[in-house]
Parts: sequence; C-alpha cells; structure tokens
Amino acid sequence: MKLSKVTYALVAAGLIGGMATLYNQIDSPVTQAIAATPPAIASAIAPTAAANLPDFTALVDRVGPAVVNITVVHSAKKAGLDPEDMDEDNPYREFFKRFGGGMPNGPRMMPMPQQPMQGAGSGFIVSPDGYIVTNAHVVDGASEVTVKLTDRREFTAKVVGADKRTDVALIKIDAKNLPALDISAGPEVKRGEWVIAIGSPFGFENSVSAGVVSGVHRALPNGAMVPFIQTDVAVNPGNSGGPLLNAKGQVVGVNSQIYSRSGGYMGLSFAIPTSVAVKVADQLKTYGKVQHGRLGIGIQGLDQALAQSFGLPDSNGAVVGSVEKGSPADKAGFKVGDVIRKIDGVAMTDGTSVTSLIGNSAPGTKVKVDVWREGKPVELAATLGTFDDGKVASADEDAATKGKLGVAVRALTPEEKKDGAKSGVVVERSGGPAAKAGVQSGDIIVGVGSTKINTPDDLKSAIDKSGKSVALLIERQGRQIFVPVRIG
Repeated sequence: MKLSKVTYALVAAGLIGGMATLYNQIDSPVTQAIAATPPAIASAIAPTAAANLPDFTALVDRVGPAVVNITVVHSAKKAGLDPEDMDEDNPYREFFKRFGGGMPNGPRMMPMPQQPMQGAGSGFIVSPDGYIVTNAHVVDGASEVTVKLTDRREFTAKVVGADKRTDVALIKIDAKNLPALDISAGPEVKRGEWVIAIGSPFGFENSVSAGVVSGVHRALPNGAMVPFIQTDVAVNPGNSGGPLLNAKGQVVGVNSQIYSRSGGYMGLSFAIPTSVAVKVADQLKTYGKVQHGRLGIGIQGLDQALAQSFGLPDSNGAVVGSVEKGSPADKAGFKVGDVIRKIDGVAMTDGTSVTSLIGNSAPGTKVKVDVWREGKPVELAATLGTFDDGKVASADEDAATKGKLGVAVRALTPEEKKDGAKSGVVVERSGGPAAKAGVQSGDIIVGVGSTKINTPDDLKSAIDKSGKSVALLIERQGRQIFVPVRIG
C-alpha cells in the first residue's frame, strides 16, 4: 500500500513531535542551568517585562488633536538665464553674455515665471484661541502659512514672530475652543525615560513615534542658546515643530533637528526644551520679537586637565576666554581666566549652561555669578545687556556671512579704539570658510588684501568683489597676520 503525501507529512510531524517530547524529557545541561537560575535573576529576565512596556494609546487620543500639520508657500527665485543674475564665477556667464541673453544690444533670455515652492512641518496648539508653537525654520521666508487640524479643518495662519537663535516661532489662526497643550510646566527630563513625538513626517499627518531620552543638555552648532534634548525617537523631515511628550502627556520639548548623513532619521533627534520654548513664545506673543541677554564674554568648556590646572575639584563650569571692552561683563569685573561655577545659585556644568541661561534671560536682568579666580571663589554682580543692541550682527543677518566668509562682525567700540585698535571690525563668531582658515572670535579684521576695513559694510563690499579666495589681514593680540581664506 502506498502512502499519500499527506500521510507522509503527518508521519513526519508525529516523529518531530515525539522527538521534541523526548528532548524536553532529557535532563540536558541547558535545562539544568535554567533550573538552577536564582529566582531574582529569573524574574528580571522573564518575558513578563514586555507586559510593562508603556501603552501610549490613551495619551495619543488625548493630545493628538492639539498637534497640527503646517504647510508653507514661498516664491522661488527667478528661474532664467540672464547672465546679470549669475555669479561672476559661473562658467556660463561669459557664454551667455557673448551669445545673447545679457548683451544690451542682443536678445535677452526670457526668464521663467516664479514657481511657488512648498514646505511642510508640524506644530501644536498652546491656547484655545489659536496660538501655535512651531520651529522658526518651518515658517522662515513663508508668504503663506496653512494649518490643518486633525478634524480636517484648514486655516490661514499669521506669523506672530520667529526667533532664529532658538528656532522657535509662534503663529496664530482665527479659531476658538481649540484643544491645547500646556507648555508652562516644563517638567524635568531624565535620560532613559520614555518620550513620544507626534508630527507629520513626509506629510503623514499626526504620526506617532516613541523612544527614550538619550541625553540632555546637548550643544549643537549654531544653537548655543539651546541645551537640546537628545532622543532616539524617529524624527524625519516634516516632524519639525511638533511636540515631544513624556509618558504623562506633558510637553517636554519641541522637535527641531536630526543628525543625518542621508537626510532621514539615523537614530539621533534633538528637541528644544520646553523651558526655552515657553520663554521665547511669551516674548513673541507680547512683543513680536525676542531679546536675548548678553554678558559680553567668550567662554570655553573645562576638561579634567584644565580643571586641575585651575585647582578645581571637578570639571564643572566654563572658562572665560575673553572679555569685551565696555560690556556688562567688563563693567562687572570679569577677567580672562575666571571659571564660572554658578549663576544665581544654579550650578553650571559647561559652556552651554552659561550661554543658554544668559541668552534666554531678559536684558536688564541682574545676575550674581560665582567664579573661581586664582584659587579662590569670587562673587560678581552684572546687569545683562541685549544681544540685539546693534553691536553684534547675527550670522544669519549679516550679509557678509551668507555663503561666503562665515563670520559675524561688529564695529569697534570707542573704548577699543582708545586701547590701540585704530580700524577694523571685530569677529564675534566664526564659522564656515573663515573658521576653517583659523579666524577666531575676538580677531579684528583690518583689511581684505590691500583694502582697509572700517565697518561691516566695508567687509561685505570687499568680499562681494573678491574671487574664490581672499587674504584677510587679522589683528590678534597686538600682532597683524594675513590669513588666506578660500570662499569659492
């Protein structure tokens, strides 16, 4: 008699089942080890731990309606082949000048009409009457901002204000009785705690992703005033401006940046702490802009070796590397080499602690600063100036920095001129090509090649006329040197 394929399968299954039963009855070394495992350890590795994972369903149902999708529209630059609009280094500029498109007596290339460009982001409602927090970079340059709610209603929003230094913006829609999230609490965030992000990654509205806090108080380039929260929550383009929430549903941050080599999520995401966002949002609502406090010092972090050289028991704090003449710090008696340990009784762990606390305080605020000077503690009192008092140009605002040199500069103060600096502009911050060439904060740019520099406008004009590289004449510690900078 022949056995069918089904019978063979059943027989095989029976054999396997029997062998499995027999194997389970064997007193193997593995089973012996499991039996010998102490109860405490066994319970720690038991699969019941999976049952303790957080369930965010109720939380998302409660807070999700307050998270919105933001679409922005702005006009692109004119698209055409007019050589007058091309950079001097553009290889096609001379071609079109010779063969038409830019010659006064020749035919001019017809520019293409401006095409509207769209961008997307997220935000969350913070008051029932329609105020919404998002990122400054989401609404930057927008000619039209549209907000879509979870109930499918859409509103045209007004940008109340945006602060690029903290990347926080406040917008407003004309609506009432909206679901809102409270950002006034500012709960403490700890490494390892569960958090979730809600937003519109790649346009997928009200998407939820979860993870844990990887680190706090992170310093990022161009974000010195923000002690970022680092998480492993999946955040992608479109999540910007959405809330980061803890397991209680409290807003702990505003999702702002990701670290990526591909443009997408790679395991590192960063959020602006609520403690920073609420201060900025309040100022934007009241004044339409934000004023940041300023001491007028350059600082650097401590490491163990540096701390030991100062006779400190630990490496908490920040070293004062420079003091601007006539600044609030100068008037308060700060000296180069002071180590800032506390501000208003709050311990400073590093340079980010100092810049974020001072930068997010209002101008005119009086602060008490505990410093370590020459082996002993000293208390100083200072009244903060304003970061936007016209003396300092932001790297985003100063035309000399956009895509070319990479420095933020200011004119010399009368006190600096009295101290021997006769001409030039002071470098407040250095980045991009200038930083790569070795230009530092505190340097005085005296000239560009043979052209003397007296004002920020002089520097802008000289850089605009330059080629792919320039020779900056720098004055540093009383000495003048030429620094070659490639800006092409």
